[in-house]
Amino acid sequence: MQMESIDEMKKDDWNQVSTIYKEGIETGNATFQKGIPSWEEWDASHIVIGRIVARSEDSILGLAALSPVSSRCVYKGVAEVSVYVSTQHAGKGIGTLLLHSLVKESEKHGYWTLQAGIFPENMASIRLHEKHGFRIVGRRERIGKMNGVWRDTVLLERRSKTVGVE
Repeated sequence: MQMESIDEMKKDDWNQVSTIYKEGIETGNATFQKGIPSWEEWDASHIVIGRIVARSEDSILGLAALSPVSSRCVYKGVAEVSVYVSTQHAGKGIGTLLLHSLVKESEKHGYWTLQAGIFPENMASIRLHEKHGFRIVGRRERIGKMNGVWRDTVLLERRSKTVGVE
């Protein structure tokens, strides 16, 4: 299946997007979340800009989105990144296209810092982010419990070279 486009995610895409998100949950190394949120919950927790999908015909192959890191005005240009690719289409460069597009879109809207919290076991995601200018800035030890087990996350950050440098 060839990817045709990266475009804005619509509410009508939620069924396919939530299926991809569920695949991420099932890996045990993509998110602390245990269940799929409703569209309304997901919509309320993500920034309106930068909600993108990789699309082929009527199929969604992956998604990327931004979440606020704080409601404080001084952090208005800082967001957390999420990237999910369908297991069926993993390893085909879709994550690269999504993250590249998300970075460009975020900078267009004034975001100067993007963050990602990734489980250290998820080396593919860490490498993807590093490929796009993210650097490891720390490890958050025992940051959350998952299925009764404390988990660490690696904190990555990408600073824009064009936004917020004045």
